[in-house]
Amino acid sequence: MNIGQAARKSGLSAKMIRYYESIGLLKPAHRSDSGYRLYGNDDLHSLAFIKRSRDLGFSLEEVGKLLTLWQDRQRASADVKALARQHIDELNQKIRELAGLRDTLQDLVEHCHGDHRPDCPILKELASGSCCGP
Repeated sequence: MNIGQAARKSGLSAKMIRYYESIGLLKPAHRSDSGYRLYGNDDLHSLAFIKRSRDLGFSLEEVGKLLTLWQDRQRASADVKALARQHIDELNQKIRELAGLRDTLQDLVEHCHGDHRPDCPILKELASGSCCGP
């Protein structure tokens, strides 16, 4: 199948497929006599694996490691589990950071009158974080 068909079946754009190939996540596609990329079922399985891994928030580097582990039938599942646990730890840290941001913004919104007055604690807070000093 051509790249357009592979894109439709995988749920990825043709641009992303070419990118994944260029960085080595996807093996180089076979080429037709006229130079068009051709993909088979194994390529679709790899694309589905990449897409699902990315959907779960794994970085491209982590996806590369997971692909290597997936393709290595002699791998230890402990290696996969360790990588997934590390990712969970990173996700939990991001969740804590986002919750802190949400709480700060929620507090600012609650203290904003939201009426015709120009005084606004949201804007004051944003202005107080300037990088250039007083």
